[in-house]
Amino acid sequence: MTDIDYSQVTGMIHSTESFGTVDGPGVRFIVFMQGCKMRCQYCHNPDTWEMETNNSRERTVADVLKEALRYRGFWGKEGGITVSGGEALLQIEFVTALFTEAKKLGIHCTLDTCALPFRDKPEYHAIFDKLLAVTDLVLLDIKAIENERHKLVTSQSNRNIIACAKYLSEKGVPVWIRHVLVPGLTDIDEDLIALGRFVETLSNVNRFEVLPYHTMGEFKWRQLGIPYPLAGVKPPTKERVQNAKNLMKTESYQDYMKRVQS
Repeated sequence: MTDIDYSQVTGMIHSTESFGTVDGPGVRFIVFMQGCKMRCQYCHNPDTWEMETNNSRERTVADVLKEALRYRGFWGKEGGITVSGGEALLQIEFVTALFTEAKKLGIHCTLDTCALPFRDKPEYHAIFDKLLAVTDLVLLDIKAIENERHKLVTSQSNRNIIACAKYLSEKGVPVWIRHVLVPGLTDIDEDLIALGRFVETLSNVNRFEVLPYHTMGEFKWRQLGIPYPLAGVKPPTKERVQNAKNLMKTESYQDYMKRVQS
């Protein structure tokens, strides 16, 4: 049986970033995949929604990895490659191939996902487990813990996302949970408390982050001719960000367990 040539697997790539500092540990090369089924009201990359656009192009694993390696000298001990989106799991074969080749070179691989494509079925588990085998860290965005509010925020149910969070916990895959705090939309005390309680049930959370809403992507909506649903909404105040952190107990899971067990 011959080895699979992962280097020639292709994916639709929106863009890359050579010096990312907020999408995983250290300095990272970010690959933004094309395509997403969510329609988050605060999305700062609406130009990644469609699977193919004039701004995206098909690239091989070898091509993307060659570009990434130009910047390896900046990564240090903690950095590496992060695949984001769009939604990376819509092109899971490409991400698995890229991470497989990257791991051969000792590169730290991070998956940034909303997990909507996840399916809690054995046949999907078999595919997903191949990706997890070459993934060092998952950045999991939980937009809202209450399902109806999640539908309001994203146009999609959170059922698969919650199932994925539980599955990653069962598998012991290191995870950072991230929640975007939007005034009047995802900054609701009872929902924040419920999200915090859910995260407490997971055994694999190394970090729990509040990401304050920003308006830097609003201009893309205008360029695409799409009405921006959060026009006029300002970023949350420092007080509301701290309130969310307090309600959700956003500290490392290890520190949290030390505190509650003391």
